[in-house]
Amino acid sequence: MDKFNKLTGVAAPLPIINVDTDMIIPKQFLKTIKRTGLGKNLFDEMRYDDKGNEVPDFVLNKPAYRKAQILVTGENFGCGSSREHAPWALLDFGIRCVIAPSFADIFYNNCFQNGILPIVLPQSEVDKLMDDAERGSNAIITVDLEAQEIRGPDGGVINFDIDPFRKHCLLNGLDGVGLTLQKQDKIAGFEKKLETAAPWL
Repeated sequence: MDKFNKLTGVAAPLPIINVDTDMIIPKQFLKTIKRTGLGKNLFDEMRYDDKGNEVPDFVLNKPAYRKAQILVTGENFGCGSSREHAPWALLDFGIRCVIAPSFADIFYNNCFQNGILPIVLPQSEVDKLMDDAERGSNAIITVDLEAQEIRGPDGGVINFDIDPFRKHCLLNGLDGVGLTLQKQDKIAGFEKKLETAAPWL
């Protein structure tokens, strides 16, 4: 998993509440177990019409936001089914940080396991960032995880809270597998002892 330290990029505004995981990545794209290739179908039913043509008014189809790395959105983001494909699709598109007043719990946890930083802020501060994000290609926001700060295009600073353990994992690029591999020597030692103590296993 890639480390997350400081991210400076375009923020895309998606002022919609209760964006569920089927909106993020519709069910017909869940057949794969690969983490790549899903970005083109992110928000598929909003990005494309019935003929597969891009909907020009959808935010990620607008030239200014095609390479957005930050998403500013409404409350209860990621609700619905617990598909891990949702953060995979966001990450494959290029989104590394999602800012909202609240998240669905499972989606929130899945973000950390996939190197995405979900930031919870009061609605008033999300509104400020949403306003910044409306500036198109000038909507450059810096998210500094180490300092726990968001810097807007006008230099304003918003602080955010994050669990220290989750922060440590993101800063060091550690998912569940990475955390386990940190104990590789102890695991190998345990297995060696077990071979001697219980060779029949």
